[in-house]
Amino acid sequence: MLFMQRIEITKTFPFSVDKLFDFLSDHENLEVIFAPAKIKRVKPGIDSPNGVGSTRRMRILIAPPFEETVTKVVPNELIEYKISKGSPLKNHKGTMRFSENGNGGSQLHYVIEFEGKLPLIGPAVKAGLGQAISRGLNKLKL
Repeated sequence: MLFMQRIEITKTFPFSVDKLFDFLSDHENLEVIFAPAKIKRVKPGIDSPNGVGSTRRMRILIAPPFEETVTKVVPNELIEYKISKGSPLKNHKGTMRFSENGNGGSQLHYVIEFEGKLPLIGPAVKAGLGQAISRGLNKLKL
C-alpha cells in the first residue's frame, strides 16, 4: 500500500517577505535549496517568467530529470506547484507560504505532499528531500 508523504518546514529569515518571495519564485534560484539538483526553467508562465504555468526541469544526480509546473501564485504570499512530468512520485503538491514575522523579517512555511509510484520510494524521497531542503534553507543569504 502506498501512503501520502508530507514534508513540512517552517523557517524564519532576517530579510523581508518581498526579498524572500522574489528569490524563491525564480526557478534557477531553487538550486540553492535543492542542492545538488540542477534546475532550469523550460517554459515561461502566463503572466511572468516564473508565474502560473511556468515549468522547471530538475535533475538530481543520476536520477532521470523531471518537471514541476507552477499552479498558483499570490505575490509575497503563496507559490504552489506540482510535478508535471517524469517522476517516481504521484499526487505531488508543493506549497510555499510567505509571511512577515513582525520584526522586518519573514517566515516560510513549506509543505510538500506526494506518494511514491512504488513501495518504499515515498519514504526514501521524504527522508532525503526533507534534509536537503532544511540544509539549503539554512544556507540562504539574500
